[in-house]
Amino acid sequence: MNGNLHVTRIRPMGKAATSLTVTGGRITAYGEPAPAGFESIDGRNAVLIPGLVEAHTHLDKTLLGMGWYRNEVGPRLIDKIENERAEKKRLRIDPARQSARQAILSVSKGTTAIRSHVDVDTEAGVAGVEGVLRTSEIYRDIVDIEIVAFPQSGMLIRPGTVELMEEALRLGAHVVGGLDPSAIDRDPKGHLDVVFGLAERFGVPVDIHLHEPAELGAFSMELIIERTRALGMQGEVTISHAFCLGMADQDYVANLIDALAEAKVHILTTAPAGRPAPPVKRLMEAGVVIAAGSDGVRDTWGPYGNADMLERAVLVGLRNNFRRDDEVALALETCTTGGARLMGLKDYGLAPGCKADFVLLDGETLAEAIVSRAPRQLVVKGGNVVARDGHTCSKAP
Repeated sequence: MNGNLHVTRIRPMGKAATSLTVTGGRITAYGEPAPAGFESIDGRNAVLIPGLVEAHTHLDKTLLGMGWYRNEVGPRLIDKIENERAEKKRLRIDPARQSARQAILSVSKGTTAIRSHVDVDTEAGVAGVEGVLRTSEIYRDIVDIEIVAFPQSGMLIRPGTVELMEEALRLGAHVVGGLDPSAIDRDPKGHLDVVFGLAERFGVPVDIHLHEPAELGAFSMELIIERTRALGMQGEVTISHAFCLGMADQDYVANLIDALAEAKVHILTTAPAGRPAPPVKRLMEAGVVIAAGSDGVRDTWGPYGNADMLERAVLVGLRNNFRRDDEVALALETCTTGGARLMGLKDYGLAPGCKADFVLLDGETLAEAIVSRAPRQLVVKGGNVVARDGHTCSKAP
């Protein structure tokens, strides 16, 4: 695995056919003959896109490979949180094994970078973070995994969680997470004091789950924006879900979008079917970075999810009524360049000099390649082939 590769008959983002040269794990040229000694691959007229980015998932608690889970959980958010905490223990979910299974599946579908929120709580401690850290180390050559220390069960309402969050960051978690400052901890100022205080102490970004609806969510969002400005953390804060941006009061939403853009606060959407969702095109036009993620994949919260970020692009398109080919391409952006910007991935893209993380897709056009979601012809990470025709070159545990 030397990262030297020459791929013929590929169409970058669906444009004219050319060849691609990768040297030492980086894209070095288009349209040049194969250098001596380089592995040569026929791209079969495939569409070339940069590696897909899974910018919001929960690797530590997928049930992939564990058999079907019968879901009989109540409708409230707290019902799902409490059920999951109990079921993780009963089912003996191994975070290292389960995160590896989902990571391998993600790679087979073209994902080259993942941001995973990993539970930190007073029952499991930091076992989830330790497990996903092991996975990130074992599979570092095929996928980049970034870990968010995530207080899924609440933080201030469960004494001892703050100390565990500190331990998770000392272990190597890359981002400090938060959760519904008003609805779960019922102390938005206290919650954000802790989250942003940890971010300052450890020099890490912030990513806060914000399920709170309408005006309540908008209130919490305004507080997050204020902290971001006050602490000079522009470009380092993400609000995930952000259901409040889909509320009916469009004047209020317009003001929030302007504030997000000014403070350079990023938005993450899962394109939910049953909840209000952030308006992707409006956010992009305002200059807000917006990315997409699968959220839970086959877990105790729900039976859905297959770790396919092309499918997520389709869901983003459907949720936002994207029908034109150029709009379908915007949906893909949330799963590629948007995710890369949110995660701060360096040298990402298809230009010469970028890291050679890319995917070959079957399709006559870029839009067809996205919506057809055929098995990925080729997935390359750092100039090395890590998956072919929908199958990874690594075996899942």
